[in-house]
Amino acid sequence: MVFDNVYFITGLAYAGKSTLVKNLALKHGGIALEENYHDAKLSGLDAKEYPNLTYTRDLVDWHDFIRRTPDEYVGWINGVKKECEKVELQMIPEVLETPENKGKKVFVDTNICIDTLKEITDKDHVIVMLADPEISVKRFFDRPDPEKQFLYKLMLEEPDPAAALANYRVILERINSKENYDYYLNCGFNVILRDDARTEEETVRLAEKLFKIGD
Repeated sequence: MVFDNVYFITGLAYAGKSTLVKNLALKHGGIALEENYHDAKLSGLDAKEYPNLTYTRDLVDWHDFIRRTPDEYVGWINGVKKECEKVELQMIPEVLETPENKGKKVFVDTNICIDTLKEITDKDHVIVMLADPEISVKRFFDRPDPEKQFLYKLMLEEPDPAAALANYRVILERINSKENYDYYLNCGFNVILRDDARTEEETVRLAEKLFKIGD
């Protein structure tokens, strides 16, 4: 598979992936497949085939979600990524084949793993975005998006909120570890490091240069 008109953005948390996908699609009149876009297929997924993706869909008590150990949580995250990849590789061709999307650039905030990306596309179609792992952990709940604030509220409702927050902080440290950071940094694709001194417009221009889609 070669997705000539598809541009993939991957990496770790708090690096600006979602913002860049939106801004590139807006500037180029393209399609933005934003974070968790695979949720559009969630209701029709078989729980036996996609046990990790359907875990939250079928969850009765969301407090169970935050009560998992770091090992359980990280195992689930890794399972989600594998299942997301399967769904994304089905959805992207569907997007490309839609008549109104013909010829448009598609920008994807993707869960597709590095090894698979190397099989389906080339270096000019992938950007890895990274933030300092410590920032990803410390500022996780500073972001206003509803999902993160919902999780934060759940932890405050626990009998021991401090313990719940400490447990989740360990989870974040595992997911945003230096080992994971170094893996992405040295994976062979172009990398954009978070720089709070750089404007959104400057990040777009940097991405355009790497994607070779400038004016």
